[in-house]
Amino acid sequence: MKKNIILTAIVSTLLITACNNGEKKTEHDMGKMDSDTVQHATNSNEAEIKSVTVSFTNVDPKAAITIKEIVDQYLSLKNALANDNSNDAAKSGKSMVSAISKLDKSLLSAEQKKVFDENQDDLKEHAEHISENASNIKHQREHFVGMSEDIYALVKAFGAGRPLYHDHCPMAQENKGAMWISEVKDIKNPYFGAEMSGCGTIEEVIK
Repeated sequence: MKKNIILTAIVSTLLITACNNGEKKTEHDMGKMDSDTVQHATNSNEAEIKSVTVSFTNVDPKAAITIKEIVDQYLSLKNALANDNSNDAAKSGKSMVSAISKLDKSLLSAEQKKVFDENQDDLKEHAEHISENASNIKHQREHFVGMSEDIYALVKAFGAGRPLYHDHCPMAQENKGAMWISEVKDIKNPYFGAEMSGCGTIEEVIK
């Protein structure tokens, strides 16, 4: 029993150390480059950070505004979780549900509509759960995992009017790992908040 406890403590310490080392390297490398000119950089594993170009460049302006609003509410929610603020996260979740319902899908091409439809219901469900659980930040963070994957798909397809960063935390979901989208280069972890704010690395720049 004592051996298991000691082993668990050692593994946890190594994971935290690795995560912190990754944070320092990423911030050092990415800090040297302007967000408009980043093509690739080096993270803690010496791997290139990919630059991703959005799929659709001919999105109707009105539809693009609504999609940007959805992403903006996601980013607000992400920042609330990073600040351990479950009430603000709930408010952003409610606003996201409203923004999703506002999109006029008749403005989208058949291919664009397919991408949006593939993510709409799942994204709305996660937003509703987060909006209804202002007193349970753990539950909010569980739904934020799936929400982030849906937003990632939308951002890669439609963009959001600015460069965005695909970040990853190896320790989220009990060390299964999870991703999120951020508007800033600095790592601000929404899964751990103040507990491990800088845990994570930049995987991609989406333009």
